[in-house]
Amino acid sequence: MSYSIDYDGHFLRRLSKLKKQDPPLYERLEKKMEEIVENPEHYKPLQNVLKGKRRAHVGHFVIVFSFSENVITFLEFDHHDNVY
Repeated sequence: MSYSIDYDGHFLRRLSKLKKQDPPLYERLEKKMEEIVENPEHYKPLQNVLKGKRRAHVGHFVIVFSFSENVITFLEFDHHDNVY
């Protein structure tokens, strides 16, 4: 299935900073985002306050995203301790 991709403003700012400050982590993040687009249902659904969202780990960092019928929205990327 083909999904269109949307980004939260906060996510885009983090992405921009990360590209300059930590290029290897940025590349790992891009690779994980490609995997998410291929199969978003594979990743763990979150509960409680984050219900309706899913997460994927990139080392000690977490990508939080949501998806509907044909749109994946990347919401947050931060260290595991800061997301939860």
